Amino acid sequence: MAAGRERRAEADTFTARLKKQVHRVRTGLRRSAVDYFRGDGSDWVALAGLLLTIPVIACLTLMNSVWCSPALLVLPIVAGGLLLRPSSLLGLYAAAATALIVESVKLGPYTEGPSRVTPGIVLVVAACGFFGLLIAQFRSRVGVPWRRGGTMLFDLRERIRVQSKLPKLPMGWHREMALRPAGGQSFSGDFVVAARTNGGRTLEVVLTDVSGKGMDAGSRALLLSGAFGGLLGSLPPHAFLPAANGYLLRQDWDEGFATSIHLVLDLDSGDYELFSAGHPPGLQLSAGSGRWEEKAAEGPLLGVYDGAQFDPVKGSLRPGDVLMLFTDGLVETSERDIVEGIDRLTGEADRYVAGGFHGAAWHLIEAVAKDVNDDRALLLICREGATTGPATV
Repeated sequence: MAAGRERRAEADTFTARLKKQVHRVRTGLRRSAVDYFRGDGSDWVALAGLLLTIPVIACLTLMNSVWCSPALLVLPIVAGGLLLRPSSLLGLYAAAATALIVESVKLGPYTEGPSRVTPGIVLVVAACGFFGLLIAQFRSRVGVPWRRGGTMLFDLRERIRVQSKLPKLPMGWHREMALRPAGGQSFSGDFVVAARTNGGRTLEVVLTDVSGKGMDAGSRALLLSGAFGGLLGSLPPHAFLPAANGYLLRQDWDEGFATSIHLVLDLDSGDYELFSAGHPPGLQLSAGSGRWEEKAAEGPLLGVYDGAQFDPVKGSLRPGDVLMLFTDGLVETSERDIVEGIDRLTGEADRYVAGGFHGAAWHLIEAVAKDVNDDRALLLICREGATTGPATV
């Protein structure tokens, strides 16, 4: 009891109360800073800072209008268009207009000498203010302030990357994937979702190519990757593509189709099924013969009509065999058809047969379709034999 009273007395001391108060203030400031960065907080800090710059610029202009032109008022106006909400922006414009009037009165008519407030300067400042207001209104309507816009795009890109990450495989298997968006952009219409199902015994991988490319298809690819990731493993393998087809039909997009290939691989036996929805065929390298064989399943495009049927093709990966899945951007261009592209891809892939396919996916895209203005994706699944590279997990 006495010890408890002593602890309560220590907690009630002035020093303890001061520490608690400092902690509350620090926590509140940190939360306010995070909200402001994310665009959820007030913009009064930015408004106050920009309002202070206007009289400073006006004073410098009155002191030396040759080196500090009245047109410098454009700077806080442009910054305000990026930082402020439309209502706050109007207050900034009123302060800038007042500064222009004061400068015009103090410097005298523009006809009496250079570095005065001319009609051209007024038009430039007004035009910058007009476009800044349009940007602020658009940003306010979308609900994504500029401070959060770049972070949100980064989050979206990272979410696609994480969703496309392949799961670890047991010893004796190797997997890798390379993805190259069109035009060097960060977003692609090609994506992969994968999961180990059936207690980890089965690997299911879905490679999808959404209609369009780059940024135009990136938003749809993000939506579909989340939906397909939820379906994968929740349905029997033969029901996945019909469910994905129904999902696309319900979206009612103008460009609502996609191609997809669904691999269901037994990691114990090496047996697999390959379902396709209008996708280029898979390629299997047989270690015994050293030849590539096309694995073409039957099925229409996703999102074209309801009730579509998807019939699988079956195969087996023996030690040393390789299965390669890819999108059409890798093998088909306006200058060459898909048959020629597949021949070129297999010719380049033959160079890796002796040394193993570790790190080959990225190099194959570079060798076959480096400058192609389309999204390109390549997935390799290798069952390693005694003479191939070290096993990975």
